[in-house]
Amino acid sequence: MTHATVSGPTDHVIVVGAGLSGLAAALHLRGTGREVTVIERSDTVGGRVGSVPAPGYRIDTGASVLTMPDLIDQALAAVGATRESTTPPLRLTPLHPAYHTRFADGTTIDVHSDPERMIAEVGEKCGPDEARRYRTLRAWIGSMFDAEFDRYIDDNFDSPLDLVGERTARANTLTLLRLGGFGKLGKRIDKLIDDPRLRRIFTFQALYAGVAPAKALGVYSAISHMDTSLGVSFPDGGMQSIANAMADAFVSAGGTLLLSTGVSAIEKGGSRARAVVTENGERHTCDSLILTPDLLVTDRLLATAGITVRRTIRASPSCVVVHGRVPVDVTAQWSSRSHHVIDFGHNWNETFEELTASRGRGTLMSDPSLLITRTSLTDPALRVTHDGTEQEPISILAPCPNLDSAPLDWSAITGPYVREILLEMDRRGYTGVSEHLEIDHIDTPATWLAQGMVAGTPFSASHIFRQTGPFRRRNLVKGIDNVVLAGCGTTPGVGVPTVLISGRLAAERIDPSVRRSARVAV
Repeated sequence: MTHATVSGPTDHVIVVGAGLSGLAAALHLRGTGREVTVIERSDTVGGRVGSVPAPGYRIDTGASVLTMPDLIDQALAAVGATRESTTPPLRLTPLHPAYHTRFADGTTIDVHSDPERMIAEVGEKCGPDEARRYRTLRAWIGSMFDAEFDRYIDDNFDSPLDLVGERTARANTLTLLRLGGFGKLGKRIDKLIDDPRLRRIFTFQALYAGVAPAKALGVYSAISHMDTSLGVSFPDGGMQSIANAMADAFVSAGGTLLLSTGVSAIEKGGSRARAVVTENGERHTCDSLILTPDLLVTDRLLATAGITVRRTIRASPSCVVVHGRVPVDVTAQWSSRSHHVIDFGHNWNETFEELTASRGRGTLMSDPSLLITRTSLTDPALRVTHDGTEQEPISILAPCPNLDSAPLDWSAITGPYVREILLEMDRRGYTGVSEHLEIDHIDTPATWLAQGMVAGTPFSASHIFRQTGPFRRRNLVKGIDNVVLAGCGTTPGVGVPTVLISGRLAAERIDPSVRRSARVAV
């Protein structure tokens, strides 16, 4: 399908933001021979896969789950690079299991990407009948992913009519209707499997989309498919290694990367952006401009060019993330030895109601479900020796309402809330964490808001129907001809794979040949 593109000259492109979407866009456009400049306000690349320094190590402060690494390969290939050709090389380790899940009744289920291993796990933990039902579930989420990926995730939209405006699109839409993609995810999963623990494993991803499973569309089973079927990997050195590798490939290919340089304004001439002005007063001219910050920052920049966006954003829930170090002789006593652990509370439905309540009615989880990440179990080089004690880094993510849903005073409640979470972990078998965790960094909704993220959430606009697919914020900007958006606030949405795709879709708006080249490259 042919889509609208930026008209006029596009020889020099400026990309604001060196997160994954910005770096992907920059690589794809540099691969076409264009002059590309990436301008980043931080002193490091990565955005939502960025990092901050800590004693003896660096903390991954963003996404911790990597799926579909072929999208990284696609971006690198645009400039003739590979994972091995970057400095240092980007090396990925598949995680087995992808997740270890723990439940309030003391039971556990490992989530394996390999179908036979997962069937065996379900059979052992849930019984042979449920293993047969799991086969049906896996086939369904795979069919959903296949039906929607090429047209609904991996392509641009010009209008909702794109859903039915061309033969392939109509066929895909009909397939999704037949599969139940526009029904409710929770109801469909409940029909396919009986075990309530498995129902959680295959619906918790709705939280990424910002809606409860009972309200999420069936099409969001695609996220479950990415997480549970396509495989989860971890890069040597941490998640920031992904952005470092992409930045290295971009600069090696002749791209210009400016760090510690904030953009304060867009200079408009006629109907086009002519330049950006940085916080230190420097002016950088451009033929086209790609904006990748979250929507609050993007809209502030557009306002400097006289573009006012009048649209209310429904934001996803947020999270509190505690980063620190625990002595390895303490963690050695824990029953779990997995990179990713999802520790579910008992009151699952109530948790989603608390996190996704409408404006002003959200509350902190009364019965927390937590994501615990232990990176050095996969990459032992990430362990830290401090005062003669060997320690492992640990990150604890507790979902929480965004600041629209619950305008809490995080400056006052962060300490007590973190203490409460650690004591709860002690009670759940992570013995000694409350006593021995040396906290190095904490992110809260207030942190995310200070970084320009809407409603203080790193998960941006939720994927309610009016903010999904062709109804999501378009990546072309009305009123200014040569500005394109990328990142999780625009199409296709939230997550590492989708923001990598978002960057390429933005590049396609400038040069449609990017799509053909990307398909051939990998």
